[in-house]
Amino acid sequence: MASELRAVHYVNQFFAGLGGEAAAGTPVQVRREPVGAGRALAAALGAHARIVATVIAGDNYFSDERERARAAVRDALRELAPDVVIAGPAFEAGRYGIACAEVCRIAGAEGIPAVTAMHPGAPGVLMYRREVLIVPTSASAADMPAALGALARLAVKVGRREPLGPADVEGYLPRGLRKSGERAEPGSKRALDMLEAKLAGRPYASEVPYVAPEVVPPAPPLRDLARAQIALVTTGGLVPKGNPDGQTSGNAKRYFRYPIAQLETLRPGEWEAYHVGYFTHLVDRNPNYVLPLGYMRELEKAGVIGALHPWAYTLPGVSTPVAAARRLGEGIAAQLRDARVGGCLLVST
Repeated sequence: MASELRAVHYVNQFFAGLGGEAAAGTPVQVRREPVGAGRALAAALGAHARIVATVIAGDNYFSDERERARAAVRDALRELAPDVVIAGPAFEAGRYGIACAEVCRIAGAEGIPAVTAMHPGAPGVLMYRREVLIVPTSASAADMPAALGALARLAVKVGRREPLGPADVEGYLPRGLRKSGERAEPGSKRALDMLEAKLAGRPYASEVPYVAPEVVPPAPPLRDLARAQIALVTTGGLVPKGNPDGQTSGNAKRYFRYPIAQLETLRPGEWEAYHVGYFTHLVDRNPNYVLPLGYMRELEKAGVIGALHPWAYTLPGVSTPVAAARRLGEGIAAQLRDARVGGCLLVST
């Protein structure tokens, strides 16, 4: 019989029984026993694993004091040295789900297998599904027994370092990974079998699932361009010469904004493109290619547009995950909306 695994469970203030929003600022703490939802998880784990400690943090604390929270969780895991880390389940909760995924990432960096569980539409899934093992759940805690059962099964498997099968077999959300394997029948026969099933109206499962891209309806046109304030935004990674703020050249984690109110155009030698997705020397020679300030000033003087927004926004779009791009875009849009910007010229590469 396999030896009993040592597990650490992560929960937020609510599922630890400390309270709701009033306790959301609770700093990271460790209790050497199952707490709150962890008691039901311990039952689901049975004799396969024992929860040796529970790590607790308030949702606001983990979000607002991110680096401190991460460091405290890392220190706790190093001290406890568990065989596996289990976070959640978080269901559809935004802050809690993100914290659960972050805890799993920290565990992974320490060489500790980790699993969490949440609703497929939760922000934590959109941000971390390629990096973290996530068991899908319903939107509410009414699904707690089933979620804990699935979470426990996967936790035991990864805790024992057993080979992990495909997502649809093991019960976790696909991470976009493909691994070589053997099939009893050649691909040509499997493809024909699927075609016959489709033509006959029988059920079949594609080996290459199609994920439909998000449809973003275009905004309505501006009613009066001559009265509108227009903003300049680029994913071309344009920054002041020397990259003073340390923008990455890809896989953007944040955006930057720079004042342009006193500028008539962008001059070579004062700006540069920091981006690994295109030949940047052309932009270094003329930064207006990706941030056409000079041309927009001409339109402003001619009365074609009402005014140019005094700040330009920039980031490198290359290799940025969709979830991160959505978050960054929402942040820029919120600032433009607060500044009463009527339209945005988004310049790609």
